[in-house]
Amino acid sequence: MRNRLFILAVMGLTVLASCNDFTRLVKSTDNEMKYEVAMDYYERGDYNHALQLFDLLQASFRNTPRGENITYRTAQCYYEQGDYEIAGYYFKKFSQTYSFSVDAEKADFMNAYCTYLLSPDPSLDQTNTHSAIKQLKAFTEKYPQSDSIARANELIADLNNKLETKDYNICRLFYRMENYSAAITSFENLLKNYPNTSHREEILFDMAKTYYDYAENSVAEKQRERYESCIEQCNALNYLYPQSAFLTETDIIATKARKKLENLK
Repeated sequence: MRNRLFILAVMGLTVLASCNDFTRLVKSTDNEMKYEVAMDYYERGDYNHALQLFDLLQASFRNTPRGENITYRTAQCYYEQGDYEIAGYYFKKFSQTYSFSVDAEKADFMNAYCTYLLSPDPSLDQTNTHSAIKQLKAFTEKYPQSDSIARANELIADLNNKLETKDYNICRLFYRMENYSAAITSFENLLKNYPNTSHREEILFDMAKTYYDYAENSVAEKQRERYESCIEQCNALNYLYPQSAFLTETDIIATKARKKLENLK
């Protein structure tokens, strides 16, 4: 127990001395020393201490090779700490200030990637998703030969899928709210905006159900058109997806719609 207490006491004094040394360094005017220590902290993954020193050195080394290192590593520190908004800001600042740097391309990609990481769940506001798509597309246009093009396109596809999922969920929400007109319009816009959607099978099924319920709740003169649209969606599903798990239910819906049409004659 005595040995353990001694070890803890020594450790405590070492930490205290280290803290005092860092405090003295922060107050020091020796920017060369600050720079070397900051880079050492960075290499060891102590991003918090590295950032404190980098912040003090930004102005002193601006537009110099060391300033270039400081700005890029400041961005990287925030990225490693998960603060993607500020990291993106510094990556963008780096590519603008040091546009001829060998790291400018990587900084441009990382700026867009940080915005990608800020893109939220499809149920939330998608402002960052749209921004990330815009930034990634700008990157592919600026660096068409970049090794990161394939990755950028993967990220764009993922973001587009998120937007598609959000729009699809909105369509289904309109249906659950029994706002059939809005649901139909939303489904049609979804197919128009995402012609290669992976949800086409489900959309055709949902549209068949929506048209049927829409017809059921329509005035007499509008019912024929909507029952016929219901049958069209059922036929499209049968033709495009002959093995669909929805066919049993769409066959039932189509049969009911045909009987309704017969009664309208």
